[in-house]
Amino acid sequence: MSMFRVKYQTIEFGDVDIHVRILRDRQQFSDEQGTAEQLGINSAVWPLFGQVWPSGNVLAHYMFTYPLGKQRILEVGCGIGLSSLILNHRHADITATDYHPEVEGFLEENTRLNEDKGIPFVRTGWDDTQSDLGLFDLIIGSDILYEREHVELLSEFINQHASPHCTIILVDPGRGHHARFSKKMITLGYAHSQHKPEDLDYLDEPFKGVILKYDR
Repeated sequence: MSMFRVKYQTIEFGDVDIHVRILRDRQQFSDEQGTAEQLGINSAVWPLFGQVWPSGNVLAHYMFTYPLGKQRILEVGCGIGLSSLILNHRHADITATDYHPEVEGFLEENTRLNEDKGIPFVRTGWDDTQSDLGLFDLIIGSDILYEREHVELLSEFINQHASPHCTIILVDPGRGHHARFSKKMITLGYAHSQHKPEDLDYLDEPFKGVILKYDR
């Protein structure tokens, strides 16, 4: 059994409440079988998946009112999966992915807490060319351009799973890599735009990031 402490939080989206079980704090760690270590996830990085980060909150609020239609949607690096949970609550066709071995269990529990249907989940890395995910009409993610090398990995992964007519929406807090990522996406044939999110009263602190959009 995984030995880490959790807490519960309710996040409001208008008149909709989304309940989440998250890690109690960023000091939690459990890898008794060495699974995370084998995947290259050390103790410092391990707990990051289990928090509701500002960028994830911004993306989830953006998805709460985003026009859906019948799009097939992929969340990349979903972490606690707040956007996937809100889209699932809206009965969207959402699939979630992450590299962390604990994400699937948290996503299943959070789906149960909200009394919604299960969310399809695939544990995959961005260098995985055999994920069998298929193609998507909308691909979303938040705060996933951590390192310089993520620019190449993420752009190729997204392009691999983008339908011929696809929109990509990423929320970036300003880690310094999104300009290079945007240039890479343009070379792959996507039009790029970005804007500051509005009406951020739900955040405790000022948000300096941007919403990045790519269309093909």
